[in-house]
Amino acid sequence: EPSYEEIAEAVRQSPVVYPDETGWKIGGLKSWLWTFVGEDATFYTIEFSRGFEVAKALLGEDWEGALGHDGWAPYDKFCDALHQQCLTHLIRRCNEILETAKRGAVRFPRAVKAILQDALLLRDRHEAGDVSDHGLLSAIGRLEQRVDRELARKLTYGPNRTFAKHLRKHRDQLFTFLRLRVTHELKIEGTNWPAEHAIRPAVANRKMSGGNRTVAGARTQAVLTSIFRTCKQRKIDPVQFLVDLQRAVNVRTYAESALGPKQTGGDS
Repeated sequence: EPSYEEIAEAVRQSPVVYPDETGWKIGGLKSWLWTFVGEDATFYTIEFSRGFEVAKALLGEDWEGALGHDGWAPYDKFCDALHQQCLTHLIRRCNEILETAKRGAVRFPRAVKAILQDALLLRDRHEAGDVSDHGLLSAIGRLEQRVDRELARKLTYGPNRTFAKHLRKHRDQLFTFLRLRVTHELKIEGTNWPAEHAIRPAVANRKMSGGNRTVAGARTQAVLTSIFRTCKQRKIDPVQFLVDLQRAVNVRTYAESALGPKQTGGDS
């Protein structure tokens, strides 16, 4: 439990967090497994709710970091955070529309898909040194102009209109991952792949076990999964960590030193 608490604090203090959630079962009842991936720690919790209160309990309602997520509405309630919509989810949505759209209805999803793919390519060019910081900011402006032009079109196909409504609402969350590289010198992914990658083993586990039989079992799984995943992020042998944890004279102090938030500056 002290290790679990230190992991939670490390995620809270991370400048970037990637949340995600997937369906689960506790005693046959519908529940959700959540993951919150921070810079060097990952926190899991299994709850009966998929609502904002779960994320708020970990991060705090006034959390001010950068949040990279898949567009699930409760995340928007972090009003003080900087948001990045997962571009992979948006591109996937374009592809889904293109599967059924006919004639002129294909124009909008094709154009949006091209813009989002160009944004990811721009990120790669900036990382390679082919685009300067000033050039990056100028290119972001051009991308936003392209988005605005597409959103200004008169759309008659239902799925396009629904998608456009989502894009209008989150228009300022499309290219945060590019802008923060210059304005905050902060690297944030354009997708929420860190969270999806962290949740993948849980999905495999769910297929084998079907979930947990009791609330206590769900809590135990969340604690141990958080410790194992965070150890992997920090290149710590998780088995050796657990052995050393059992041997520690002061468990809380050991957990804080190994899995707590990074200490920056000041005297050691």
